[in-house]
Amino acid sequence: MATATIQYEKITPPREGTKIGAEEGKLIVPDDPIIPFIQGDGIGPDIWAAAQNVFEGAIERAYGDRRKIVWFKVYAGREALELYGDDTVLPDDTLNAIRDFYVAIKGPLTTPVGAFDYVCLACALEQDGPNGQRPSKCAKCGSEFVTPRFRSLNVGLRQILDLYACVRPVRWIRGVPSPVKRPEKLDVIIFRENTEDVYAGVEFEEGSDEARRFIDLVRECTQRDLRPDSGIGIKPISISGTKRLVRKAIRYALDRGRSSVTLVHKGNIMKFTEGAFRDWGYELAKEEFRDEVVTEAELWEDHDGEMPEGKLLIKDRIADSMFQQVLLRPDEYDILATPNLNGDYLSDACAAQVGGLGMAPGSNMGDYIGLFEATHGTAPKYTGQDKVNPGSLILSGVLMLEYLGWQEAADLIVQAMERTIDQKRVTYDLERQMEGATTVKTSEFAQAIVENMG
Repeated sequence: MATATIQYEKITPPREGTKIGAEEGKLIVPDDPIIPFIQGDGIGPDIWAAAQNVFEGAIERAYGDRRKIVWFKVYAGREALELYGDDTVLPDDTLNAIRDFYVAIKGPLTTPVGAFDYVCLACALEQDGPNGQRPSKCAKCGSEFVTPRFRSLNVGLRQILDLYACVRPVRWIRGVPSPVKRPEKLDVIIFRENTEDVYAGVEFEEGSDEARRFIDLVRECTQRDLRPDSGIGIKPISISGTKRLVRKAIRYALDRGRSSVTLVHKGNIMKFTEGAFRDWGYELAKEEFRDEVVTEAELWEDHDGEMPEGKLLIKDRIADSMFQQVLLRPDEYDILATPNLNGDYLSDACAAQVGGLGMAPGSNMGDYIGLFEATHGTAPKYTGQDKVNPGSLILSGVLMLEYLGWQEAADLIVQAMERTIDQKRVTYDLERQMEGATTVKTSEFAQAIVENMG
């Protein structure tokens, strides 16, 4: 039986199950871990139910009754607002549960975009009330659950919990339609810094006193004039933030026998932020992993271009060049470590080559905590229709199982998904790209995966 170390306001941990522990930099995973989950907004309930069916099927096939996950439902987004009220869309209970139990998984959460102050979590419509005041009901669906705009629930979770590494493996699942000729050549894992760069969210509106002060400061410090009608954003990149991300990427590569880590940056233009990211990355590699790595410069200067056996190659690429490389020479790259915005673009561009975001898993990691998530949005127009592809959340669960050390169950899911797609029993997004395919519902796709685990 688990004993919570944190007092919760409106949720209660399961009476059965055991807490995951942590010791000397590693998780201690029991055979019945308690794992918090957020089912998500919009299509979240549909894809969560499907994914949970797949996870439990794989664990049962792999381990019989020796292992199981004990699920702990926690809340964010619209469900949190309904339970907690008072405009609470990211409760302390949820944050504390993830801290307490170390590993969690979530569906998509509504993230408002634009200049409006409020967003309806039922239909994702952004809106202002009369005279700029809070609206009492959603103008589109009539829901009373209209909450103050939160810059991003997903970003909030990452920053509050200090989940500094967004880890996104991108590889082709056999049978998935692709716009490129050789999708099987792309097999990269993107480590994207999660807390700095433009996602730090420090910006000032055009015409504000703060924006004018920064414009004046830039003129004073650099003798350069910015247009007075500019909005201002701040792009912080730190030594500590960079080095802990690159450290995690290198350790991951070494632990799994990968061949290279590439630092992706725009250092030819932004020399003191992205250029520094590159320099600090190389410094970290040499300081902490000297006996295990060789830089690309050293490869040619000291080894005539022949990679020494058992070494990990550290190299770097300009961001715009990297976009070409993942299309033209993807098999030359393995682990990519990037500042936030580059990684955001690059992970979606890579995902497009292997079936889109519906087939793209993701995770957010700190030193111990792992929060696994669907990488796409809430698709509110499909809410409750049992229609959309649950692949992203299912494959994110594969990452979660690997994080727990349950590789057998993870492998079962991937193999069964490949069989299901080979059989052309797919959701509408894949069916419309596949000749002779049959459209199935979200739940039916998940059940087909479970059946194919035999």
